[in-house]
Amino acid sequence: MFRPQAMSKIELAVPERDVVPVTEALADSGLFHPALAGRLGGERASRQAEDWHERAVAFAALERRILAVMEALGVDEGPPPAETPHLVEPETAQMDIERLEREARAPVQELEEGQRRLTQLQRYLSQLKPIAGLEVDLDTLRSLRYTFALPGTMPIANLERFQTSLELIPSALVTLRREDHLATVVLFGTQRDADILSRAARSAYLNPLELPETYRGTPAEAITALESGIERTRQYVAECRSSIDYLRQAHVQRLRHLLWRVRASRTLVETIARYDRLRYTYLAAGWVPASQVPTLKQKIEQVSDKVLLEVSMPRRQEDGHIPVALGNPPIVRAFQGLVTNYGYPRYGEMDPTPVLALTFSLVFGIMFGDVGHGLVLALLGLALVSRKVRALRGLSGMGAVVIACGITAMIFGFLYGSVFGFEEVLKPLWIRPIEDVMDILLTTVAIGIGLLSLGMVCNIVNAALARRWGHLVFDHNGLAGLIFYWSLIGLAASAFMGDLPISPIPLAALAAVSGLAVTFAELLEHLVEGRRPLVEGGLGTYLMQALFELFETIIGLLSNTLSYVRMGAFAVAHGALSMVVFIMAESVSPAHGVGYWIVLMLGNLLVIGFEGLIVGIQTLRLEYYEFFSKFFSGGGVRYRPLTLIPRGEE
Repeated sequence: MFRPQAMSKIELAVPERDVVPVTEALADSGLFHPALAGRLGGERASRQAEDWHERAVAFAALERRILAVMEALGVDEGPPPAETPHLVEPETAQMDIERLEREARAPVQELEEGQRRLTQLQRYLSQLKPIAGLEVDLDTLRSLRYTFALPGTMPIANLERFQTSLELIPSALVTLRREDHLATVVLFGTQRDADILSRAARSAYLNPLELPETYRGTPAEAITALESGIERTRQYVAECRSSIDYLRQAHVQRLRHLLWRVRASRTLVETIARYDRLRYTYLAAGWVPASQVPTLKQKIEQVSDKVLLEVSMPRRQEDGHIPVALGNPPIVRAFQGLVTNYGYPRYGEMDPTPVLALTFSLVFGIMFGDVGHGLVLALLGLALVSRKVRALRGLSGMGAVVIACGITAMIFGFLYGSVFGFEEVLKPLWIRPIEDVMDILLTTVAIGIGLLSLGMVCNIVNAALARRWGHLVFDHNGLAGLIFYWSLIGLAASAFMGDLPISPIPLAALAAVSGLAVTFAELLEHLVEGRRPLVEGGLGTYLMQALFELFETIIGLLSNTLSYVRMGAFAVAHGALSMVVFIMAESVSPAHGVGYWIVLMLGNLLVIGFEGLIVGIQTLRLEYYEFFSKFFSGGGVRYRPLTLIPRGEE
C-alpha cells in the first residue's frame, strides 16, 4: 500500500516587476499546483486584474486566428517546443498573424472559388450526360412557349405507374435510356397542363435535370464545352494548391512557433489574473511536493531575489482542496487509471492502486482460467505495450493490465486443467469448475469474504491516517463492522456446518456487542471525537434511523458477499462455453477435419474477445461497487502542476 506524496503549501509575495519571470519559473519547474492565494490581507486590484483578463481574451482570439490560418494552409500544431516560450505582447503577435493572414488570404480564396467552380461544372456535366443523345438545342428546350418539356431521371419501377397516371392528360413520356434502377426520360405536354404534369412527376419521384444557362447548342456540344472547362478549372485548382503548398513550406515553423507562444502567453496571463494583489505586490499560493520545496526555491531565486516565500504544512480542514500526486512504481502504474476513473483519493487517504492491482488480476483470473486464453491475452498486452500496432496505440496504457490478467488467467488455467478449452491435455492442480460447481461457488464466496474484510481493514487504515478514532472503531466498515461481519459469518457457518472450534455463544455475544456499536456508530463517534451535538434531531427519530441503518448494513454485507458468487459462476460458464465450441466443431466435422479446427479457432477467438470483455466488466464492477465502497471515498483533487506548454496527460 502506498500513500500519496506529502504536500506543502507555498505562499509567495512577488514584486510587480518580477511577476512575469517568477510565474514563468513556477511553470518551468513543473512542481507548482496553483491554489487560492488565501488573501493574506490583500485585495484584488480590479484595474490590474481587468488588464490581465483583457490580455487573456486577446490571446484567445489570436490563437483562434492562428488556427484558422493553419487549417487553411494544412499545417498541424506539431509537437510542443522543447523550451517554454516567453511572454509575447498581444500587439506584436497580432502584427505577425495579420501578415500571415494577408499572404494566405488570396491563394486560399482562389482555391475555394476554383473548387466551387469545379463542383458546379461537374454537376452540370452529370445532369447533361443522361440526355447526351438528344438532338435538341438547349436554348430551344429553355424557351418553349407552348410546349412543356421536363427532362429528368426516375426509378424504373415507377415508369409504368407514371405512364398510367398520364393517360387522361395530353402528354408523352420518352425514355432515353435505362441504367441500373434509374431511367432517363423527357416528359412532353402542353404549357396549360404544366402544373398537373409537374405534380405527377414529383409523385413518381422524377428528379428534373438542371440545364446550365451559360451553355448553348445540343447537349452533346454542351458536354464537350463542359469537359474543356472542367479540365481548365482542374489546372487552375492545381496551381492554387501549388501556391498554398509553397506558403505552407515557407511558414510552417513560423506558424507553429507563433501558436505555441500565444498559447503559453495566454496561460501565463490567465494565471497572473488569478493572483491577489497588495498595491505593488502580487500574492500567489499553491501546493508543492514536500520533497521538492528546495528545488522550487532555487528556481525562484534564479529569476528574483525579492520574492518572499512561506512554507506551511497542510491543515486538516484543507484536505478536500489539497492536490494528490500518486507515486506508484511502474509495475502497478497501469492500474492507476482504473482507480482515477472511480475518483482521486483525498489527501491523507491511502492510494488503493497497489491493492487494486492484486485483487483485479486475482478476480479476473478466477473467472477466466485457461492457459491458452490467458497466453493470448498476455501476448495482446505485450502488443499494446510495444505500441507497434498503430490501430492499438490508443489502448497502450492498458497493456500492463491485460498482461497481468493474462498471467493470472494462465495460473488458474493450470489449476483448472484447461488449455484452449481442452481439459484432457492437463491434469488440474485443483478442481474443474464445470465438474465441481458447488466447490468453486463456495470457494469464491470465501474469497469474497476475504476481499470485503480487506476493504474494511483498508478503511481502518484510512481512519488511522486521518486520526478519526471514533470512525476507526465504530463505523460499519470499521473495527466494529469487521467484528460484526465475522461474527455473523461464524454464526452462519456453525448453523450449516456444525463442528467449529469456536462455540456459537461467544460469536453471538460478539455479534450483539458489535451490532450495538454499529447501530449507535454516529453517537459514539461524536462522543469519542468530541463533536457536539451527539444526536441531531429527536432521540426517537435517531433510534428509528439507527435501526434502519443496522438493517441496511446487514443486507449490504449479505448482498456484497453473495455478489462474489459471480466469480465461480463465470468460471463455470467459461468451461461451458468452451464445451459448446467443441460441440459445434464436432457437428461441422465429426472426423476432426479442417472444418473442425477452423470452428475451434474461431470459437476460441470469440470466447477470448466476447467473454473476456464481459469478465473484465464484471471484475471492474466487483472492485468498484463491492470492494471500493468499503474504504475509498474518492473526491480528491488531482495534482496538476502549472505548465505553459502541455506535455501530455498522466
